[in-house]
Amino acid sequence: MPPITSRRTPKAENLAALIYLLRGEKVLLSDHLAGLYGVSVSALNQAVKRNIARFPDDFMFQLTREEVNAVLASRSQIVILKPGQNIKYLPYAFTEQGVAMLSSVLRSPRAVEVNIAIMRTFVQLRRLMDSNRNLARRIEAMEKRYDEQFASVFDAIKRLIAEDESRKARPKRGIGFLP
Repeated sequence: MPPITSRRTPKAENLAALIYLLRGEKVLLSDHLAGLYGVSVSALNQAVKRNIARFPDDFMFQLTREEVNAVLASRSQIVILKPGQNIKYLPYAFTEQGVAMLSSVLRSPRAVEVNIAIMRTFVQLRRLMDSNRNLARRIEAMEKRYDEQFASVFDAIKRLIAEDESRKARPKRGIGFLP
């Protein structure tokens, strides 16, 4: 992603679309971060490499070719690579902690603004996931409660059907006098 020329602070709803779930972590890719910070990808990577001790594996990791292909396939925009063309450098993925660490490595006012926006986005996503979990638990509890209540209704219906079938199975008495 080329550097963003706009100096406005990005909004959470725009940033949420840039967050991917890779290796069980919510991450932002180096090319997106570079664009947000208004620096080139090589400048971002160089700053990280100069401070590599600040970025353990749970803060940042490099994507595999398979992960890059999956990310490219999931993007809404169509990315066309010519036959035989490959991505030259595999991008890095930064977890929430890695993005926070970037603010200490990239010391510009823009980096501070963007980091604040990104942290707010991660918090909003976490709240949204928690509310969805709570909603799922409440629905499950309601299903159990109603399943128990409907089970007794279904039992009553089954008894009525069984009684009706047993009545139909009995021989009918004829009409009139029996000799």
